[in-house]
Amino acid sequence: MRNSAAAVWQTVHTERRHLAADLSDLDETQWAVPSLCPGWTVHDVLAHLVDTAQTGRVSFVRDLLAARMDFDHANEIGIARTRRDDPRDTLAAFMDTAHLTRTPPANLATRLVEAIVHGEDIRRPLGLRGSYPNRAVLQALAYQLRTRVSYGGDRERAAGLRLIDRGTGTSWGLGDDVEGDPLDLLVAVSGRPVGPERLAGSGAHRLIGAA
Repeated sequence: MRNSAAAVWQTVHTERRHLAADLSDLDETQWAVPSLCPGWTVHDVLAHLVDTAQTGRVSFVRDLLAARMDFDHANEIGIARTRRDDPRDTLAAFMDTAHLTRTPPANLATRLVEAIVHGEDIRRPLGLRGSYPNRAVLQALAYQLRTRVSYGGDRERAAGLRLIDRGTGTSWGLGDDVEGDPLDLLVAVSGRPVGPERLAGSGAHRLIGAA
């Protein structure tokens, strides 16, 4: 699996452009649709993506200090800073950031998690279908499964579960089985709701309930 920095950024840049294209024709009502992120609309998530694309190591620390080390509050500040009155202007700003390679002081795999999971946060409520490189989804899933929630991962949500890629049989972890497509597994372990018809196995209800 190619997981070099260059390969990660190529995927992130491509996914940013794909998302921008998917959102180019939204109407006012669609921009206000609640995303899979509790309390955030589709427009809010896009503004968050603009903010994080512009955030480097120094500015991340600065913003976190300004938010008194409250990560969620720092995100809200970032959204307020980048969210335009007209969603089309926020979309234009997002397109302008598509090429950037800035990142907080974190594993580069977090950029894949952000591009894919936030892409689904936006697309799924709108009835849009995302298509992501399988290697990138698997890399993002592996990162989430080995990283604690306090560090932005989802290891605790998958504790006691054996996640299985229904297409290849590849598995992660030990415990009750949860079988699904890698993208649905990634979305679920990232704390987002996934329809029960998308996951199977004796542990599926536990993972769905943890979202």
